[in-house]
Amino acid sequence: MEAPDRAAGDVVIVAEPKVPDARQILGREGEAAAEEALRAAGLRIVERRFRSRQGEIDLVAMDADVLVFVEVKTRRGVSHGTPREAVHRGKQARLVRVALAYLARRRLLESRCRFDVVEVLWDASGRPRVEHIADAFRP
Repeated sequence: MEAPDRAAGDVVIVAEPKVPDARQILGREGEAAAEEALRAAGLRIVERRFRSRQGEIDLVAMDADVLVFVEVKTRRGVSHGTPREAVHRGKQARLVRVALAYLARRRLLESRCRFDVVEVLWDASGRPRVEHIADAFRP
């Protein structure tokens, strides 16, 4: 296969793969720990990292017949507050907007749902301490 014709001086932009930074890696590790804890608690994960124009929801799960929107917050320490404290009113409002987009897109607007927070705090030995806060807030 031949290369496409290019005029002299054409600029070709090659996108390099995006390398995750330390914060993104920590977040992914926290999400994996949260998912494991949720599965152990009997929830079934139905979607990861749902995105819409309104934002992102980390995990969507089913708990019996209830659709659960899960925000995972991960920290290495509490010097800037606990992970759950980061899910303030503004963040909650954004999660509700994203959840509505999810429900509309999946045609699930009549579904029973709730909002959970999973707090992941890494200890000094590198092990996660996971706390699942079911029904953490209501819109």
